Amino acid sequence: MRAILIAVALIAQTTLALANPSVWEREWPNTDFTRSSIGNWGEILSGGPPKDGIPAIDAPTFLEVSSETRLEPREPVITVEIAGERPRAYPIRYLMWHEIVNDQIGGVPVAVTFCPLCNSGITFDRRTGAGVLSFGVSGKLRNSDMVMYDRETQSWWQQALGTGIVGDLTGEELVSLPSWMESWEVYAARNPDGLVMNEPSFNRNYGANPYVQYDSSQRPFLFSGEMPPHDIPALARVIRVGDRAWPMTRVAEAGTIDEAGVVLSWTAGQASALDTGRIGSGRDVGNVRVRDAAGNDLPHDVMFAFAYHAFWPDGEWMLAR
Repeated sequence: MRAILIAVALIAQTTLALANPSVWEREWPNTDFTRSSIGNWGEILSGGPPKDGIPAIDAPTFLEVSSETRLEPREPVITVEIAGERPRAYPIRYLMWHEIVNDQIGGVPVAVTFCPLCNSGITFDRRTGAGVLSFGVSGKLRNSDMVMYDRETQSWWQQALGTGIVGDLTGEELVSLPSWMESWEVYAARNPDGLVMNEPSFNRNYGANPYVQYDSSQRPFLFSGEMPPHDIPALARVIRVGDRAWPMTRVAEAGTIDEAGVVLSWTAGQASALDTGRIGSGRDVGNVRVRDAAGNDLPHDVMFAFAYHAFWPDGEWMLAR
């Protein structure tokens, strides 16, 4: 962990000294840097790997739930359930090393994304006013959150926001789809006829967590912004719905919370992917579902408090009543 922190600090120092459009233009000759919503280019940092150094997955293959033997019961997966289609689970053990999966579920092209440094797992519809996009990992971070890019226009996108921040598609917003993180055991029990993403054909230590004890750290990597208010720890999990955030601890204590038109529920049994060296052995952080009053699943994100505060500085903290 210490070696990682030292390396990250050196990268941050170098990037802060160099970060400006002219530097990025040399690396990204097909990106229009005259169009951007970035006010301070020093916010854009190198995460270490270059463009596509973390390879996104395209056209993933799937297994029947009954055929999957690698996953441990409490391992987290991102679940996507689209009406009329078989449910699909995308294991975090793969997203930890790839961060983006470009897939097609029936007639819906999706991007399933996970940023380990923010614990942010969001599924987007890849259809936009500019056509259907496919996404890759830029190797850049902003507020410790992954900056994605689209291969069609080479525009940059903020993963936590689903918004274009640099290039032709600056200001364009992706539609977030209902998806949620839950344990493999919970997914498989509910969807015995469902599908699960198969192991990619890359040489990666799937199932391992390269960020051991990260979610119990005092400060996040590559982040120099303001810490969350209300004495909330920077790496505490919060459930973001729109511009509101509920502390995970509050929802876990209550079991169910019904307020502001949102019903949040928590049950035990999901391992933290960012705790121990093996993802499936992490401490229990629970399973969360977010629905409206009619029982429909809502788009949401379970992210770290520092990232929520960085991207929604005027957001509403849903604290104990």
